[in-house]
Amino acid sequence: MAEVVTMPKLGFDMDEGKLVRWVIPEGDPVEKGAVIAEIETDKATVEVESGYAGVMFRHLAEEDTALPVNAPIAVIADEGEEPSEDEIDSLVKEAGGEAPEKAPTKEDKPEEEAEEKEEKEETEEESVEEEDADVTPAGGVRSSPLARRMAEDHDIELKKIEGSGPQGRVVKKDVEDYLESMRQEGREEEAEAVERVLEPMPAFAPGEAPEDEVVEMSRLRQAIGKRMQNSNQNFPHFYLTRNYKTDQMMALRKDINQLLPEGEKISVNDFIVKAVALALRRYPNLNASIEDKTHIRRHGQVNVGVAVAVEGGLMTVVCKDADQKPVRLIAREVREMAIRARERKVKNEDIEGSTFSISNLGMYAIDNFAAIINPPEAAILAVGAVQKVPDVVDGEVVVASRMKATLSADHRVTDGAEAAEFMEVLADYLEEPMRLLL
Repeated sequence: MAEVVTMPKLGFDMDEGKLVRWVIPEGDPVEKGAVIAEIETDKATVEVESGYAGVMFRHLAEEDTALPVNAPIAVIADEGEEPSEDEIDSLVKEAGGEAPEKAPTKEDKPEEEAEEKEEKEETEEESVEEEDADVTPAGGVRSSPLARRMAEDHDIELKKIEGSGPQGRVVKKDVEDYLESMRQEGREEEAEAVERVLEPMPAFAPGEAPEDEVVEMSRLRQAIGKRMQNSNQNFPHFYLTRNYKTDQMMALRKDINQLLPEGEKISVNDFIVKAVALALRRYPNLNASIEDKTHIRRHGQVNVGVAVAVEGGLMTVVCKDADQKPVRLIAREVREMAIRARERKVKNEDIEGSTFSISNLGMYAIDNFAAIINPPEAAILAVGAVQKVPDVVDGEVVVASRMKATLSADHRVTDGAEAAEFMEVLADYLEEPMRLLL
């Protein structure tokens, strides 16, 4: 029996999504759970999985089309089944959509398809010829103009990259694969550093200033602005900052990482996620959200959101049941989700369901900051850099490892005393990190 696939709701505040690309074309088999399309939301580009098995009978929406949530986007039929137009109309109406226009059949447009195919082949031939004409060795390496520009922008030596193009030419995909391999080999910090290479500072000669530039805000930037403005205006924030001793945690991390392969190293943030999750289990009011004017929902799961910087904004990936997972598993899950987030290929479960968030700017050498609560959560922890600082121990000045963290909490849900106790329990875990491994 034919089934209708609709635009999924990928977030509590999502109203519409943009169908970016069809992964499975019409006529191809579909397995249950297979990725059939990519949908762009305010947060990211998400892969949509099929809830049915069969054949992709009809696309009801074209690529690059914005559609409201629950709008029909495709029809999946059983193998050998060919639903009539009336049956498709009925299915679409049952799904709450409008009947689609009758799509021309192959018999109706053989000449049109032949012309389009011929034009496509001619265009591809022309583009290959143009690229080949402009391919020149760079530092002794044959490469396309786009690959050279990407390598230059990311400060990569082309001779380190194996080309997959004709005559060993390095193309765009080779550069992208090289960056991905750096991450998979455990060189995340190096890969991120390469991607954060600063452009040379322009030298402006005396004269007229550049003209103003007006740029359109991305969907992600608009969503962040809307959510943060709502939170800052409607959530009564209060803030608590504490300085944590991190000598033991840094020593334990060093010992553990010596035993782990390159791709599985544990970061400071992984310890923090585990410590926060265990502390939240003892303070459910901070693992909560406002249900309505008279009710608070204390969440049974402890799902810790981790803010990840992506192009054009910020995205929160979610480590589910973090209180029940070992640090090593937390590290792997967060690393994999962060990579998908930066590539704008997150799954829906990657970004949904957080009950508490962490924003860590330590890698940018930020000492201390306060974050805005991520609605509808009740609190967020802002983490600064681990630093070597002078400290007084037993009357003597010594070099110590310290880290500041600031809790932003919703005063409708909790109070200063309870939040302070939470920060104290968090200190127990961070300052005696063996507790996190028991």
